Amino acid sequence: MTLHRLATALLLASASIAAHAQAPAAGTTPAVAPAAAAPVAAPNIENAVVKVFSTLRGPDPYKPWGKAAPQDVTGSGVVIEGKRILTNAHVVGYASQVQIQASQSGDKVAATVVAIGRGVDLAILKLDDESFFDSHPPVPRASLLPEVRDAVFAYGYPTGGSSLSITKGIVSRIEFVPFSASSAGLRIQIDAAINPGNSGGPVIAGDKMVGLAFAGAANTQNIGYIIPNEEVELFLRDVADGRYDGKPGLYDTTQTLENPALRAYLKLDKSVEGTVVQHPDSSDPAYPLKEWDVITRIGEYPVDNQGMVKLSANLRVRFQYRVQQLAKGGKVPLTIVRGGKQMAVEVPVSSAHKLLIADLHGSYPPYFIYGPIVFSRASPEFMAALTANAVLMNGLAFNANPLITRRGEQPSAAHEELVVVSSSFFPHKLVTGYSNRFGSVVYSINQVPVRSLRHLVALLRDLKDDLVVIHFDQRSGETMVLPRKEMLAATDAILTDNGIRQQGSPELLDVWSGKAAK
Repeated sequence: MTLHRLATALLLASASIAAHAQAPAAGTTPAVAPAAAAPVAAPNIENAVVKVFSTLRGPDPYKPWGKAAPQDVTGSGVVIEGKRILTNAHVVGYASQVQIQASQSGDKVAATVVAIGRGVDLAILKLDDESFFDSHPPVPRASLLPEVRDAVFAYGYPTGGSSLSITKGIVSRIEFVPFSASSAGLRIQIDAAINPGNSGGPVIAGDKMVGLAFAGAANTQNIGYIIPNEEVELFLRDVADGRYDGKPGLYDTTQTLENPALRAYLKLDKSVEGTVVQHPDSSDPAYPLKEWDVITRIGEYPVDNQGMVKLSANLRVRFQYRVQQLAKGGKVPLTIVRGGKQMAVEVPVSSAHKLLIADLHGSYPPYFIYGPIVFSRASPEFMAALTANAVLMNGLAFNANPLITRRGEQPSAAHEELVVVSSSFFPHKLVTGYSNRFGSVVYSINQVPVRSLRHLVALLRDLKDDLVVIHFDQRSGETMVLPRKEMLAATDAILTDNGIRQQGSPELLDVWSGKAAK
């Protein structure tokens, strides 16, 4: 693969999660379906496809003491075994209310999100009235990957109408790609129309579901994506205990082994094929992979010079695909060539790739208000508006703001997270003469480097100096000097004036009151 890092709830356990399908056995190549005959849309499928209505109250990273305004969205879902409905995580994430409606039905049924995997964009709903399932049986799932050029039907409720929509297309390609900064998976591209509202609807080949629609490609035509059944089965097995743990992954950066000069530099025999470790995920001397190692096999499966493994005669995907099948005890077996010698190693894998700027994972941003200043932690959600503003991004980059310069770094003991000024200052004489510090990263409080938001709150709590000195982590810009007692005295009035109920999120108020460790 080319240089880059793989970056980008309670559930009632069913006695048989795969009553209608079996995922490939661990360590085996998934079977690929033979070419199908000309398909006909299956009428019985329509009865199992539902429209999902959600009212979402997402986070507001720039006013973290509150939530974003309610947003009504619609998507699709499909009945699966265990009296459950499968849909996309992005359809029901942060939902304060969820309802479903069957095709040709005037009634909506209240639903509850009982499992969600944001990294793989899947979620499970349970219904308040389970009698719904008496007349809406589950859709069977195929145990085989479809072939490229197989015909498929996409079912769902896209924008443009209120009734069930069925579109026809073919499978265009199958890939293993990043779903998020810490999760990757198989993705099937189809040319059947996938539009807003289709998300969570089943895609059918013959009379069985082969995947779940989850995205269309912006500014393109006839490109839609589905999550194949293999990923669905992994998710269902994961959440059978009522909790989503996530998929194991390898996060080492690798590069292709195609360039002749690179092969000569590594003194590799012509028979050696594999992918080169460019940047190991860990700098710990005990970590089994080193720079310039050549990964030639993952388990028993050969890795080619583009970092790919074969699944069939006509299908190759990135070698990291095999991690989700071969990982055992938190490790995956690799064969490498180092200094001309072949050796076997076991490399740690993890379902959580920790980053200095970590996403919210479905929670709301922590915050703490100190006088007229609002502190929070940096997250991709906070970065969203910044990255959409090229002028602001250029300014942050020129000033060496860590939001830009440290975006892909991992946390350390010295820097567990980045603490930012998440909002413009509240109007107050205490900050007269200072410019807006929105988006600035706090470096220190009275010369003590700040490790995390909790640490910052503890430093402010324990401070005895008359003045509070806030240094920001940037090339140039103001250092703020503020009177400590006046900042404390002004906080309650500022909260009242702005209609804010709490000075901070609960975990930070515990730190402020001395109930929690630093």
